[in-house]
Amino acid sequence: MGSSSRLFGTLAQSLNSAPLAQPDPYLENNPNQHLDMAEIDPDKLLRECEEALQRRPARPYRNMVYPRGMAACRHKHSPSIRIMQWNILAQALGEGKDEFILCPLDALNWQERKYLILEEILTYRPDILCLQEVDHYYDTFQPIMSRLGYHGSFLAKPGSPCLDVEQNNGPDGCALFYRRSRFTLQATAHLRLLAMMLPTNQVAIVQSLKCQLTGQWLCVAVTHLKACSGWESLRSAQGADLLQSLCRITSRGGSSHSKAAVAGGVPLIVCGDFNAEPSEDVYQRFSSSPLGLNSAYKLLSSDEQTEPAYTTWKIRPS
Repeated sequence: MGSSSRLFGTLAQSLNSAPLAQPDPYLENNPNQHLDMAEIDPDKLLRECEEALQRRPARPYRNMVYPRGMAACRHKHSPSIRIMQWNILAQALGEGKDEFILCPLDALNWQERKYLILEEILTYRPDILCLQEVDHYYDTFQPIMSRLGYHGSFLAKPGSPCLDVEQNNGPDGCALFYRRSRFTLQATAHLRLLAMMLPTNQVAIVQSLKCQLTGQWLCVAVTHLKACSGWESLRSAQGADLLQSLCRITSRGGSSHSKAAVAGGVPLIVCGDFNAEPSEDVYQRFSSSPLGLNSAYKLLSSDEQTEPAYTTWKIRPS
């Protein structure tokens, strides 16, 4: 691969730092754990990613779209929050299980894919980053994002399909990062989703954050529901369980931090790969829940009522 396969200076320094081999609840809940590590210049790291990818097609330009009547908020007393939601495809599944028959093999090579993923993150520099299918958390995303000024939390699927792939990098799961300069962590909940009171293989992370600029509380959740057709009932049950947990966490009486909640609960954003079409019951559960949730895709449509025809596109064997 030439230059695209080697690690550049800034990236190498982080990836050569001793990664966390095992989840540590103390570290997960202590955002100041990495303050003794020098932060990476994001502009420098972005340039290194671009250099590593110079032989690949240019990154597609994405124009920001805002709901009708709204624009990017730049008021110092009510600044906007940028959130990135992304299923990045578990590396073990991409190379060993998902059978993307029309995808060039070099596009699935981790030595390039990690640069592509980091380039996208560095281009938009979200305040909050929600990821699914992360199977390189401790050796890539945790050390890099920490030195970019983020605090991260990771929860693996208990029976990750990545573990069935030879030479895997461990289980995949959900990850949630927030910018330490923007938020302080108030509480974290790691959830294994239930269906009919039985634990399933899907998980969620819920964090209560306090904005350092406004003092406003915000609750953010990330999840990845069961995939594939035929599992609609399971997705619905998982969604119901997650909604019940979110109601409890954000309600006035459901949290030890509820004194900060305003009437009706704290603002809530749920990110994830729901693996569901709008016609499914799990979609209806979320859209009709007492939490007042609405689809960002729908709000960004021309009539603010229409979901897109698709949100992801891939070709597998029929």
